[in-house]
Amino acid sequence: MVEEKLRYSDAELAEFKALILEKIEKANADLALIKSAYMNDSNNGTDDTSPTFKAFEEGSETMSKEANSQLAIRQEKFLRDLRNAAVRIENKTYGICKVTGKLISKERLKVVPHATMSIEAKNLQR
Repeated sequence: MVEEKLRYSDAELAEFKALILEKIEKANADLALIKSAYMNDSNNGTDDTSPTFKAFEEGSETMSKEANSQLAIRQEKFLRDLRNAAVRIENKTYGICKVTGKLISKERLKVVPHATMSIEAKNLQR
């Protein structure tokens, strides 16, 4: 009888932690870029002094800001999920499906390191 693993080893958790920390760093950089795009903090131009024939441009600029705002919200949620995954690593509960209690496959965790459910559990939700 093959005994089923109850959790990932400390070495495996260290691998996942490195992956998650790398993703957190990249996500923070992406978030800063998105926020600067919708806050216009790098714009020192003369947009406010140019002629007022720009109704279409203003509308598209507003839509672009809204889209960037939505992207920022999604990015912040992604960051929160990654940080929560890092906490689960510290607690040694990382990689355990919250529905089935079984280990989430390594392949899934490498693609979605903040996953809390196995593919099996995800399919049960449908």
